[in-house]
Amino acid sequence: MGRIGQKLGIDFVVSTGDNFYENGLKGVTDPSFLQSFSNIYTAKSLQKQWFSVLGNHDYRGDTLAQLSPLLRKIDTRWLCLRSFVVNAEIVEIFFVDTTPFVEDYFRDPEGHTYDWRGVEPNRKRYISNMLSDIESEMKESRAKWKIVVGHHSIRSVGHHGDTRGLVRKLLPLLQAYNVDLYINGHDHCLEHISDSKSTIQFLTSGGGSKAWRGDIKRIDKDDVKFFYDGQGFMSAQFTQGHVEIAFYDIYGKVLHKWVRSKQFHSDI
Repeated sequence: MGRIGQKLGIDFVVSTGDNFYENGLKGVTDPSFLQSFSNIYTAKSLQKQWFSVLGNHDYRGDTLAQLSPLLRKIDTRWLCLRSFVVNAEIVEIFFVDTTPFVEDYFRDPEGHTYDWRGVEPNRKRYISNMLSDIESEMKESRAKWKIVVGHHSIRSVGHHGDTRGLVRKLLPLLQAYNVDLYINGHDHCLEHISDSKSTIQFLTSGGGSKAWRGDIKRIDKDDVKFFYDGQGFMSAQFTQGHVEIAFYDIYGKVLHKWVRSKQFHSDI
């Protein structure tokens, strides 16, 4: 990852959640922050800003610790917020806190304890406000490319599959505001699904931890452009009218590449 980062001259890194496995952080002084982040990503090319969202495993620990500015004092690269927007000039990235959309975590937590501070006692209002804020930001956006990043998948053939709450509530916004890419983690694989009903590309980059599960729900040859049940990562490069996505294995070998160009009309 460090070698590819140097080759591409990356501007920043995006983490799709489950930042600290298996049960998040115990607090701001938890040594896991150094052991699983600062002391791991030491390559010179990775000394850039990291933008992170929370995953369901992060919610099983001290959620507020990961959001705390105290961690940024320990490692200035770290930035994790619930939902936020990054304006990277021609690209605008909308980060979404997807874990509260999954009803099963509230109804049947399977013996796990979740830290819902900031979400409960009114989960529905939390989600409604978040969607309203996202829509407002998308309405104002003049970026050439729009990307949405969340932990859970909207479309996936991996172990977890599609996330029903996101399909119902978030996907319509992506379609209405012509989002180009939806990038997620959660499923421990690398995956590219092209939506036949729109121009949205669904990209799973969850190959940073567990992998090789051998658990594929279904294969739709028309939509699934790539699936790799192993460890790895992805990159995204943008110009005004061009995007190039690449998936890599842990050795930096390109496993899949996707390129698209599109025309933009001047507002003048």
